[in-house]
Amino acid sequence: MRVGGGRNHRLRLDDGILIKGNHLRLVGGIRTAVERAIQQRPAGYHVEVEITSLPELEDAIQAGADGVLLDNMTPAEVRECVERAAGRVRLEVSGGIDASNIRAYAEAGVDYISVGALTHSAAAVDINFRIKPISER
Repeated sequence: MRVGGGRNHRLRLDDGILIKGNHLRLVGGIRTAVERAIQQRPAGYHVEVEITSLPELEDAIQAGADGVLLDNMTPAEVRECVERAAGRVRLEVSGGIDASNIRAYAEAGVDYISVGALTHSAAAVDINFRIKPISER
């Protein structure tokens, strides 16, 4: 990541609390999930909630989320989220981002961009090591 000019804002799943769609369905919504996470989080942990629409953004901010993950949104939708959030919360974008569209997401003004293609679509390199006995040289 660093060699390519980026930086990780989280290295492991336990670096913070990320509330995803399944969590929201289990507890009944963004406000409840974020409020519970804030009440029970270990010291120093940030609470981030995944959203998929503009109406959910305000719920996440009002509930006190430290960050919002904008999932599978277009660059135009992301730009609107950036404008509506107006710096009140850190914004991360994820979902379908690759070399062909990352500039549009960066120009939308988010704080972080997650690019899953770095891991799930990385090409394998054929590296091998063959040893020959001295007698075959």
